[in-house]
Amino acid sequence: MADPVLNLLAGALRLWIRSQCDTIGSLELALNGSSWSLLRGRLDGVTLTARDACFQGLPLKHVELRSGPIAVDMKLLSPGQMLALKQPFQVAGEVSFNGPQLNSALLAEPWRWLGDWMAEQLMGLSPLGALRIDVALLELQVPVAAHQDPVCRRFRLNAEKGTLCFRPETSDEPRILLPMDPAIRIEQVQLAGGQLALKGQASVTP
Repeated sequence: MADPVLNLLAGALRLWIRSQCDTIGSLELALNGSSWSLLRGRLDGVTLTARDACFQGLPLKHVELRSGPIAVDMKLLSPGQMLALKQPFQVAGEVSFNGPQLNSALLAEPWRWLGDWMAEQLMGLSPLGALRIDVALLELQVPVAAHQDPVCRRFRLNAEKGTLCFRPETSDEPRILLPMDPAIRIEQVQLAGGQLALKGQASVTP
């Protein structure tokens, strides 16, 4: 039998998540545990699934996250606050990006800097003209003055040292690691079906 208190809180959290996204298609969220355990300061975890979301200008085709146990303090709640977190907790899951949508995001603010960084670091040229996912390869294109066709190079992607590693299509070196927030650790990367999928973990700090 569903816990009415957790259902009510989950509904409020869904509304809050929608308010934080630029756009979002479907969203499912469930709180694991019981109202009794919540009053004692513990949630067993949270599971979230979303599709066709855009968060801070970044298009997310599919998101599937699950958290570990979460310590909460009901005494710290303030007006308008749904949960008061007592300590960091872990989140694991998968996020996927649609190739054409990711291309559009990297050519516009606020993510243009990342697209230009990739072009500069991987090709020695800037700015990025286009990004395309070609089967299991990532293709970057940069326009060059006095040339009709852009310069194109393709890269293989894998997870290394907790982040994305770019390797030239025809060799293993030189490889470039994407700078990553130390709280986020990418463990698996896949390019397939015109999408980029990332699996990993993150530490969420109150």
